[in-house]
Amino acid sequence: MMRFYDRLHEWEGPLFLYVNIRWNRRVCNLLFTFLSLLGGATFSLGISLIAGLFMPQPWSAAGWQALAAVALSHLPVAVAKRSMPRLRPYQVYPQAKTGRRPLQDPSFPSGHTTAAFAMLTPWMIALPSAFPLLLLVGIGVALSRIYFGLHYPSDTAAGALLGSSTALLMCKLIG
Repeated sequence: MMRFYDRLHEWEGPLFLYVNIRWNRRVCNLLFTFLSLLGGATFSLGISLIAGLFMPQPWSAAGWQALAAVALSHLPVAVAKRSMPRLRPYQVYPQAKTGRRPLQDPSFPSGHTTAAFAMLTPWMIALPSAFPLLLLVGIGVALSRIYFGLHYPSDTAAGALLGSSTALLMCKLIG
């Protein structure tokens, strides 16, 4: 697995450093801090539960689907982090910029990106006109994780795929 990660570093290392260092601006700090919070488990589970309990249809169904997707998607995230450990980018690149308390667990896949896409996908389906905006929010969460030096682009791509696919499954199972 380490050989695979070494090959990934060859093409995504420069992209990571570009986003992490070149984009470092005060306005980006504020925007990406906000977006990163949206991908946190507490927020995504809480918003999904509130939507499931209190919103009218189709938002209520989307809330329950999102809640199930966020919860279920974190099982493979935990397995992947244990079975395919990968150093976080700031641990590989000493010049990387991070927040005050960077995470120490393995990098692959991004749990925040997984949660964001697991939460947002049912809402994209429930209201297709919101798809572009919600997709931008999900991509913003993924970029925030790269921006803060916590994930490589492939970590966030895997998280987006995992979260979206789990949400699609939950949309089929929970009508």
